[in-house]
Amino acid sequence: MWVTNLVTLCLLAVASSAEEKKLSSHATSLADTSSHLAFNLYHTLAKEKNLDNILISPVVVASSLGLVALGGKSTTASQVKNVLKANALNDEHLHKGLSELMSEVSDPVARNVTWKINNRLYGPSSVSFADDFVKSSKKHYKCDHSKINFRDKRSAINSINEWAAKSTDGKLPEITKDVKNTDGAMIINAMFFKPHWDEKFHHKMVDNRGFLVSPSFTVSVQMMHRTGLYGFYEDKENKLFVLNMPLAHKKSSVIFIMPYHVEPLERLEKLLTQDQLNTWMSKLQETAVAISLPKVSMEVSHDLQKHLGELGLTEAVDKSKADLSNISGKKDLYLSNVFHASAWEWDTEGNPFDTSIFGTEKLRNPRLFYADHPFIFLVKDNQTNSILYIGRLVRPKGDKMRDEL
Repeated sequence: MWVTNLVTLCLLAVASSAEEKKLSSHATSLADTSSHLAFNLYHTLAKEKNLDNILISPVVVASSLGLVALGGKSTTASQVKNVLKANALNDEHLHKGLSELMSEVSDPVARNVTWKINNRLYGPSSVSFADDFVKSSKKHYKCDHSKINFRDKRSAINSINEWAAKSTDGKLPEITKDVKNTDGAMIINAMFFKPHWDEKFHHKMVDNRGFLVSPSFTVSVQMMHRTGLYGFYEDKENKLFVLNMPLAHKKSSVIFIMPYHVEPLERLEKLLTQDQLNTWMSKLQETAVAISLPKVSMEVSHDLQKHLGELGLTEAVDKSKADLSNISGKKDLYLSNVFHASAWEWDTEGNPFDTSIFGTEKLRNPRLFYADHPFIFLVKDNQTNSILYIGRLVRPKGDKMRDEL
């Protein structure tokens, strides 16, 4: 009998643990609204001229906005809720919800991914950080704090870049070459992300191919290849392919959106909304797909300050209007820069592949997904429905192969 009781208690403990793992209602609502932030922010970035690759983590940006709300008062703080579409949440639920969401989606054990996230708030050398703000920002947003003296601008920039490199184990050697506004508060996100596929690519199935940046410009890249069963959809009306590749533990996936042929991505980007993504996802079917993906690394840094202003964060970024007095106890700061930088590696690593389907009817006549030209991609968390990353690969690192007329 005691054995039965012990088993029952263990099962109850497991069930209780599973219940505790469920996200709170405010964290769930923030997961939903961060998806809207993903598309809004992507579209503002895509308007920039001479911008090739895009790489942003909406959930990390949401956390940075939470930090602004924590440091702000009055309209400066309430605008954060407007941008996040979180007006229904009180301040406590906003900060707890963002903290809970980030802890859930970035858990390296549960997600089995490599994702190093480091956040730092820099202030001018004259600022004195309020103890309550320091304590709360570390608790909710794991944010470090530092003063920086921009009288020696080159030394200050070197210091920022050295911190980013060190915090990402050298994967992100440089965030910026220059800082335009040096008289305010500066938020920096330094990250390294490496997908761990649910089914790995064979390390020997890698060779050199050409990636068509444009019809007249090609660079040499390594390309990795594999065939398997994946969620796949061909949108014939819009002339594009959608591919869903699960990451390890299948708690998140990389979704690729690629036009039939090499072309500027503006046409696809006009289609890119939450509703359209939901439509594409609903039409995915398990299909045999022969996949070729670039095996490359990318380092991308964006200053999001003006883009967040365009989305409605107008007061925090305005020196004459900002009220960030919770940071220092004085109305002496504004949000001068938001450097959001990521290093990303596309690699072969992942779980062992399913060999039982090799040589079977399931893999006969596979569809081809040959990513040798610009595409859009997202990392979607399947448990919370939040978007962990959204970006585009337009110009991978590689030597120029040809330049034709």
